[in-house]
Amino acid sequence: MPELPEVEAVRRALQPVMERARFITVTARRPDLRVPFPKHFSRRLEGQTVTSLRRRAKYLVAELSSQEILVMHLGMSGSFAVTKAQRSPVPGLHDHVVFRMSSGATVTFNDPRRFGFMSLLSRDQFHAHAALGALGPEPLSAEFDGAALARTCAGKKTSLKVTLLDQRVVAGLGNIYVCEALHRAHLSPKRRASTIATRTGRALPAAIRLTAAIKKVLTEAIDRSTQWQRQASEALSDTAYFPHRFRVYDRSGNRCPTAGCRGQVKRIVQSGRSSFFCPVCQK
Repeated sequence: MPELPEVEAVRRALQPVMERARFITVTARRPDLRVPFPKHFSRRLEGQTVTSLRRRAKYLVAELSSQEILVMHLGMSGSFAVTKAQRSPVPGLHDHVVFRMSSGATVTFNDPRRFGFMSLLSRDQFHAHAALGALGPEPLSAEFDGAALARTCAGKKTSLKVTLLDQRVVAGLGNIYVCEALHRAHLSPKRRASTIATRTGRALPAAIRLTAAIKKVLTEAIDRSTQWQRQASEALSDTAYFPHRFRVYDRSGNRCPTAGCRGQVKRIVQSGRSSFFCPVCQK
C-alpha cells in the first residue's frame, strides 16, 4: 500500500493540473470502488473548481468551490495517470474514474483491486468523519515534536512500533517508515512506548531523537518519490513501488548499515505486521 511519502508525491504531481482547475466532465465507470460512489457523484463535481489540493495522512483532500470536499484514497493498488492530449485516452480495464479538467489535462484513477475510494463530504462531515476526525498531528508539522509524542506515549504499555502505527498518535505513518525511523533513532520496536517519556509526560532524549528521525525519513522519501515521478512519464502509475532503498525494511539477514555496528537485521512480527530492526544497536 502506498504510504505517506508516495501519497504526497502523487499530490504534488496532481496539484498543477487540478488545483484552481474546473471539472469539465467526470465519468465514474462503475458504481463503486471499496464503497459505492456518493449519490450524484459526477453531477456534484462537474462545473466545480478545485480551490486547493492537500494531503491529510494518506488521504488526498480536494476542497471545492461548492464548499464540499472530495476525499480520495489510493487503497492497495490505486494510482492516477495524467494525460494532456487533445483527446481523452481510451479507458483501460481498471480505469474506474476519469476527470477531464479545464487545465487541459485528463486525470484517470486506476485501481485493479478496488480498495481505494472517493467520497464527497461537507466540511462538518469531514471533521466528524470516523477516520479523518480522529487523526493525530501530521508528522511533518511543527505541531509534532518530541514533547507532543512524549505526552501521547506517557504511561502506554504498548510497544513503540505499535504505538507509532496508531493513526490517533501521528497521522499517516505506515509500517515501512516506522521501521526506518526507529532504526535511525536507535530505538527497538519492542521497547515500551512509555519509556520515551517521564511519568509526567515530559520528553526524554529518545522522544526528541525519534521525532527528528521520523521527519528526516519522510522528507527524504518524499524527495525521492517526487524525483522519480519527474523522471518517469506523466503517468503516475505504480505508486506503491517507487525504487526506494531502505536501511532495514525487508532486509532481514543483511548486515546493519549503522557505521561500526556488527549486528544483523532481524524480522519479527508485531500485531500482525513485520518489524525489521537491528537487535544490537536498537535498544
